Amino acid sequence: MTPPAVDDALWSAIGDPTRRRMLDLLLTDGDGTATTLGQQLPVTRQAVAKHLAVLGRVGLIRPVTAAHPGRERRYRIDDTQLARAAAQLASVGSAWDARLQRIRRLAEAIQKIQKIQKPKE
Repeated sequence: MTPPAVDDALWSAIGDPTRRRMLDLLLTDGDGTATTLGQQLPVTRQAVAKHLAVLGRVGLIRPVTAAHPGRERRYRIDDTQLARAAAQLASVGSAWDARLQRIRRLAEAIQKIQKIQKPKE
C-alpha cells in the first residue's frame, strides 16, 4: 500500500497552535462561529475569522448550512479531511519509526565492531 502523499498546506494550517485549539473546540462543541470561538481564545474575532479562512482553504472545516441562516456563519469539522490528515500523520510516524529502527541497528553494529577492535588492557 502506498502511503498517502503529505499535504504541506494542510500541515501548515494544523501547525499553528491557535488553529489546533480551534479544531479542538469545534470537535468538542460540534460547531461554532467566529464569535463563539473568539470567546474561548486569546485572540480577536478578526484573527479567529482569518484562522477559520485558513482552515477552510485546506478543507478541515466547512460552513454549516442551516434552515434559518443567521448573520454569522457556523463552522464544523470536515470528518473526511480530518481522517485524511490522521492517515498522513500515521504514515509519517511509521516512516520515522522505520528510520529510527535502522539507525538503532547501525549504532548497535558500530558498538559491536568497536568492542571487537578495542584492545584489552
